[in-house]
Amino acid sequence: MRADTYQPRWGAGSPGMKGARSLVTLWPAAEKVWWRAAMERPGPSASPLSAKTASFQDAVRTLNTLQTNAGYLEQVKRQRGDPQTQLEAMKLYLARSGLQVEDLDQLNIIHVTGTKGKGSTCAFTERVLRSYGLKTGFFSSPHLVQVRERIRINGQPISPELFTKHFWHLYHRLEETKDSSSCVSMPAYFRFLTLMAFHIFLQEKVDLAVVEVGIGGAYDCTNIIRKPVVCGVSSLGIDHTSLLGDTVEEIAWQKGGIFKRGVPAFTVLQPDGPLAVLRDRAQQISCPLYLCPPLEALEEGGPPLTLGLDGEHQRFNAALALQLARCWLQEKGHQGLGELKVSRPGVLRHMPLAPVFQPTPHMRHGLRDTEWLGRTQVLRRGPLTWYLDGAHTASSVQACVRWFRQALLRGHRPGRGPEVRILLFNSTGDRDSAALLKLLRPCQFDYAVFCPNLTEVSCAGNADQQNFMVTLDQVLLRCFAHQQYWSHLAEAQASPDLWSPPSPEPGEPTSSLLASHPPCTHSTSSLVFSCISHALQWISQGRDPVFQPPSPPQGLLAHPVAGSGAGVLREAAAIHVLVTGSLHLVGGVLKLLEPALSQ
Repeated sequence: MRADTYQPRWGAGSPGMKGARSLVTLWPAAEKVWWRAAMERPGPSASPLSAKTASFQDAVRTLNTLQTNAGYLEQVKRQRGDPQTQLEAMKLYLARSGLQVEDLDQLNIIHVTGTKGKGSTCAFTERVLRSYGLKTGFFSSPHLVQVRERIRINGQPISPELFTKHFWHLYHRLEETKDSSSCVSMPAYFRFLTLMAFHIFLQEKVDLAVVEVGIGGAYDCTNIIRKPVVCGVSSLGIDHTSLLGDTVEEIAWQKGGIFKRGVPAFTVLQPDGPLAVLRDRAQQISCPLYLCPPLEALEEGGPPLTLGLDGEHQRFNAALALQLARCWLQEKGHQGLGELKVSRPGVLRHMPLAPVFQPTPHMRHGLRDTEWLGRTQVLRRGPLTWYLDGAHTASSVQACVRWFRQALLRGHRPGRGPEVRILLFNSTGDRDSAALLKLLRPCQFDYAVFCPNLTEVSCAGNADQQNFMVTLDQVLLRCFAHQQYWSHLAEAQASPDLWSPPSPEPGEPTSSLLASHPPCTHSTSSLVFSCISHALQWISQGRDPVFQPPSPPQGLLAHPVAGSGAGVLREAAAIHVLVTGSLHLVGGVLKLLEPALSQ
């Protein structure tokens, strides 16, 4: 059915309705027209901005015009067999901006790729080296709340003034140097920000730059870096299959594309297939590749390491980060590297092991003080606890589920009254949403809430959250598809022949709303909202002391599930909300729950 003739609204199935299934209802035509109009007109937040802010907002809006569209993505897919085409284009943009690839050697770069954990690895690495008194640059993606988060100096996002100054300098420079025979004068969004980061890091005279790969490695625009000090590969898995390939081995080949001749590289333990691909890629170009020992090996004989990021999976990222930081310090002739524990290097799976050493106090402090928003992050607000994790691959969602269930075990339990568990989910791109949702079922949620990655019904006054790559119809229909997947999973779980009940963690209580009937008969209620703000208003019911929006829109409780659920949430002693599936969703939630991040 065409999206413009049919719009479902909310689905149902409530804890109090045994055997109830998720239903889809029609979105009345009049309401659909209102929603479209609301999306297209400025909301109350789009009041005139000060000249200082307007300049930054203008820069962000202009940057947004460079967002990759579907046609460009198709072009990238066609060209991916010839990486030189893309890398040469990026080198040309760099030259037009006033730099040569040789200039990037001054940045003493640590280049990091991987499927999951590469951002956390970068955050650990940057913080450890900053604890040595070094001035750091850090380029990452995506941003959560403001685009300037992608470019950091000494761990802090660059100021709006610095962003604005460098944006317009680079933009005008590229306009002035465009080739009249070329129809493309500007690089796409991510390429532009990569160029901008290089310019800022050079201008600010950083001691080092930690650069996170965007997608893949071999064809990524950051791969014009010719002489990094050290490279890292975090855990590999399936993601961005339309660009990188359908198997982990194909993806490993792409990730290994950042290896450089004679430049040391490190990776965590991987499955045999992708690990063999990384090893072969490294050997082909004489890149010394080392396998990181587990963090336990570095803790032996000393106190355990404290990590600023929660979750067992962060130990892999921390182990990789310590090797990257130590190697960088060694290559640059710094002292205080940590005493070696093993005199002779070992070999595992035909690969040399990275050194086992005693982490220094600087390293310990750096790991402990690492912050990385939206990754295994917990916000406690009165009766509400928000669990934020931008997991968006199968393996990272599995890690997220383990973290969430363990966090529930460790958390404070109210003396009396029901506890409610809520899933807030969205997923984008070519990811298998059904597979991700299936992995989340063992958490035994009482409500599943789906919404697009739109902070407000109208994003007109918020350039940082604008996305021109998809239409409004597309993002909403995807949410209804997620709701349908969830309903099918509930039906399958209700049949013991098709699905055995989830096993709780040792000592984990079942959700209080499920206590009156066995897990196999449980059917989670599900709702779809048009934006994150509406979803949070329903979930919080005014009980979050920070998130206090104006009165909810008319019709927020019109559906029976929304109405009955609101009563449950108002009476609950504790509400546990897991927000996952998309870093963009987590960013939108953070924008509303932590207003200071938008300042």
